Formats: sequence, structure tokens, C-alpha cells
Amino acid sequence: MREIRPWDGAVVLDVGCGTGFHLPAFARTAAKVVGVEPHAGLAGLARRRVAGVPDVAVRVGAAQALPVPDASVDVVHARWAYFFGPGCEPGLTELRRVVRRGGAAFVIDNDATRSTFGAWFRRWLPSYDPVTVERFWSRHGFSRTPLDIRWRFDDRADLEAVLKIEFPAELAAEFLSEVEGCEVDYAVNLWWRRY
Repeated sequence: MREIRPWDGAVVLDVGCGTGFHLPAFARTAAKVVGVEPHAGLAGLARRRVAGVPDVAVRVGAAQALPVPDASVDVVHARWAYFFGPGCEPGLTELRRVVRRGGAAFVIDNDATRSTFGAWFRRWLPSYDPVTVERFWSRHGFSRTPLDIRWRFDDRADLEAVLKIEFPAELAAEFLSEVEGCEVDYAVNLWWRRY
């Protein structure tokens, strides 16, 4: 993301910030960081995480109605939150409203066309059509950068716990039986657009 649009001295908006995991990292070099989270409980956890971190705010809100002024944001970050392709057009309209000229939006999502996790994802959601999703993003002016990451756990109990968060219990057990050790290869897409 830094190669495409650095956030040093910028205003960063983290859409669907959850518990605020990424907010402190952005705050290290950004001028201002705003986390937006639709779930009040998660927003509360995010506020606690950044308590005392200067120039960081967390607001309850949704991607379809971002609680920030027009043309006030330089960089938008959305990681596994709301922007999953067809159906997210209201949120894309909001991005056009809030991102200033020269800004960029980054959407990180699963790449269901490759990797162990991608195969699991397709088995869990057989109706998911990666070709349709790619065409959607291209039609809306986004470029794709495929990335390879890995899950690494200290033990299989941690891997099992995360699989049970990500998938229904039956599938989690099946997937756990298919992997040896404590690592899983995981492909993601970085969808990005300059404004």
C-alpha cells in the first residue's frame, strides 16, 4: 500500500476497523486516523486500544454513510470489511465523496482462486464467484495486486480456534484434518484505486 499511496502526514480512514488493530500502526506516521466501525461494542474496544494515541478517533458508522466530511480523507483502508464486490456500491459512492483528489482506497479481501485458504473459502461459499468479483472491481476503476501471506500458529490448538472462528464447526474440523503442522498458505487480493 505504501508503494501506491503512502500515508505519512495523511488523513487515514479505516473502514470496518473492528477492535482497532491497525489504527496504532497508521497513527505512527499519519497526521490523523479515523476508525469507523458499525458495531458499537467493537468500536468501544477500538477506542480503548487507541486511548492516549494522539490524533486517532473512532466513530460508530457504516461504509454506506461514513461519518466524515466530504473530501477529507487521503487514504482509505478496508480489510475484510464490507467491500466484497457486487452489492457494495453504496460504500463506493461514499468513498468517492470522502476521498480527496490524489487520495487512494485500499480494499483487502480473500483471493478464492488460489492457496489452501482460497480452496477452503470456495468450499464454504460455493456460490462465491471470483470472476464476477474481479470484473466488479475492474468496472469500478480498481486495480488488483495479488498477495501471498501465511497463517503461522504456535500450536494446533490456536490454528483450530481460528478455523472455528472463520468457518462452521464441521468444516473447521475437516479443514484442520487436511493440514499438517501449524501453517496455512493464504492468498489475498489488494484492490486499490487512486482518486
